[in-house]
Amino acid sequence: MAAPANESLSAVLRQWLGATPTVDNIQRVSGGASRETWLFDAHVDGVTYPLVMRRDPAANNSQTDRSTEYQLLAAAAAAGVAVPSVRVMLAPADGLGDGFIMDRVEGETIPRKILRDDVYSNARATLTAQCATSLAAIHSVPLASLPKLAHQDARIQIKQWQSFLDGFGEPHPGFELGLRWMSERIPETVGDPKLVHGDFRNGNFIVGPDGLRAVLDWELAHLGDPIEDLGWLCVRAWRFGNTDKPAGGFGSITELLDNYESAGGRRPSDDELRFWIALGTVKWGGICMMQAFTHLNGMVRSVELAAIGRRVAENEWDLLKIIDGEC
Repeated sequence: MAAPANESLSAVLRQWLGATPTVDNIQRVSGGASRETWLFDAHVDGVTYPLVMRRDPAANNSQTDRSTEYQLLAAAAAAGVAVPSVRVMLAPADGLGDGFIMDRVEGETIPRKILRDDVYSNARATLTAQCATSLAAIHSVPLASLPKLAHQDARIQIKQWQSFLDGFGEPHPGFELGLRWMSERIPETVGDPKLVHGDFRNGNFIVGPDGLRAVLDWELAHLGDPIEDLGWLCVRAWRFGNTDKPAGGFGSITELLDNYESAGGRRPSDDELRFWIALGTVKWGGICMMQAFTHLNGMVRSVELAAIGRRVAENEWDLLKIIDGEC
């Protein structure tokens, strides 16, 4: 899609600001294979508002529509989760596509920088505890405050991914073995379903020198087992080379679980967490396949989407190691 027009952004912001702002510094940021992210500034009455527009490209693989994500961000903020404040939900008449506008939170999202740059050394020391506390807050969001969300427990997800592999037309014996292994080890459901972020991992946080500032990318949110989010954070792909720090590449599992429990979350058993790390590995491998073929089929031409395809084999290897007892 083309860059948003200044005039269109000014017109849509009038409903929030109460006056027509001047808009400038429009720029698209890289990253985010399934969503366009545009930064810009709005100026009115001598005040500058740093903003972000998030919208879908022409072809969209996300699981929630933008109205749902808008409501999710509002509900999470009300529950004390650090998220950007949402300001305007785009309408078809706005001519800007399917998306919304929210505040811009300053900080870094690139995992390589967060995990290696000196400026984030203090942040790395606090991120595990902050992530655990944020997850406990997410999992405590009252269900009555949420928009309608799909319920996706472990059995449903195993069935979904098995069906995906069966219909994809490519042999992936590592994933087949992993799904069979998981189907024999599905954890018992404990308590009622909770809000699950669905993509809580390094790369979807805004981090400053002081640590976690905001949780992003809620398009995979659903109702389910909250331990899914803990397992997803610990998938090897999200360690970005720091394999000795399984919690997001910055911490230990013990530290993550200790802080999650202290913040009110339910502490899982080792086998339960291992199960969700395994299922997360299958899911990321499948997402890599889908994103690569989105490029190969010509739906969205993107070097980033094409390059993600090479991650499929890495996830099969990771899954085999999980089955063998190494998380």
